[in-house]
Amino acid sequence: MAHNKGLMARLSLLGLMVVVTGWMGCGQATEPSQKKEVAETNSAPAARKKLVFFGNSLTAGYGLDPEEAFPARTQAKIDSLALQVEVINAGLSGETSAGGLTRIDWILQQEPDVFVLELGANDGLRGIPVAETKKNLQGILDKVKKANPAVKLVIAGMMVPPNMGPAYARDFQAIYPELAKNNKAVLIPFLLEGVAGEPRLNLADGIHPTAEGHQMVANAIWSYIQPLLGAGG
Repeated sequence: MAHNKGLMARLSLLGLMVVVTGWMGCGQATEPSQKKEVAETNSAPAARKKLVFFGNSLTAGYGLDPEEAFPARTQAKIDSLALQVEVINAGLSGETSAGGLTRIDWILQQEPDVFVLELGANDGLRGIPVAETKKNLQGILDKVKKANPAVKLVIAGMMVPPNMGPAYARDFQAIYPELAKNNKAVLIPFLLEGVAGEPRLNLADGIHPTAEGHQMVANAIWSYIQPLLGAGG
C-alpha cells in the first residue's frame, strides 16, 4: 500500500509538471505571434500619392498605344525609382478649356496630390477669346484647390500657330505664366519644347507627337515634376 501511495504521488507530481509545462509553452507560442502582428502593422505600406495629368489629345496620346503617351512614360520613370506614386492619365481628345471645366469634378474623385493642367491648345486652334480660355482654366484650378488645398499644381504652357495672328498668339502664350504666378504653380513654359515642328517627332498631322516625341516630352517635364514627388533621382 505504501508503495502504491508513493507511486501515486510521483504520478500526480508528473502530471502537474506536464500541465505547468504545457501552460508555459502556450504562453511562449503566442508571444512571437503578437510580435509578428505588431511588425506587420508597423510595416504597412504608405498610401500612394496620385499624380493626375489633366489634358487633351496630347496627354491622351492620340494615335498611340496608351503606354507610349508621356503620362505612362512618367509612370515608368517613377516605378524605376520605386516611388509610391500612381499616375492617372486624364487626357481626352478634343477637350477644350470649357469642356475641362465641366469634366474636372469627376476627375477630382481621384483625389490628386499633384495636378498637371494641360489644356487650351484646342481653344487656340479654334480662335476662342483668350480671356475666356484663361477664365475656364482658372476655374479648373479653383476647383482643384478647393478639393485639396495642399495639392501641388503644375501648368503646362502651350502656343498657337502664327496664322492665328501675332497679337492672339502673344496673348494666348501669356495665359500660362500668369496662371502659374497667380496660383503658385510650377510652370512648364512649353510642353512640346524641342518636339513641335519636328517632322520626325510628330505624326502625319504635324500636331501630335510620335512615341519618340512623347518620350522626349516625358524626359523634359520630369525635372519639373520630380521635386513635387520627393524623388531623388
